[in-house]
Amino acid sequence: MGEADAQAVYREVRKIGDFVGFARQFAFDADHRVARNALWTLTKATTQEITQLQPMMDELIDLALKTESSSVRRLSLNIIDMLEMKEEDLRSDLYDFCLEHAVDVEELPGIQAICMKIAYRISTFYPELMAELKRILEGMEIEYYKPAVKSIRTRILTGKYQ
Repeated sequence: MGEADAQAVYREVRKIGDFVGFARQFAFDADHRVARNALWTLTKATTQEITQLQPMMDELIDLALKTESSSVRRLSLNIIDMLEMKEEDLRSDLYDFCLEHAVDVEELPGIQAICMKIAYRISTFYPELMAELKRILEGMEIEYYKPAVKSIRTRILTGKYQ
């Protein structure tokens, strides 16, 4: 599905106003192409529209952690990153997953970068996790990473990431 198709589907979902119904019907489809296209469509939503998916946070996390499709993983993590994170809703399995994938040189750079962002957001609630995240990021052999990952890492370590 191309950008124009994703935008067209987004406009239809927006017109109906049921982002949750659309996500439930398509984003968790066993066919990774269907799920990928649905998630990509959802990334077109505004911040206000995406908040409709807040009650689905756990389901989206489960999808990101369990899918075998790197595209579905990246897009679901992007949607998770767009949602509000509250201390009482945080999951340690998501934090652990994000730490692991953020520094995995075999992982795709887009997934590494979004995992770094999510790990940072989770760490803001717990100083001990922030210290752990910074130790891990400082220990990275940075020459093995792409510019996007290096940039996020530098912004986190220098306190310029928000």
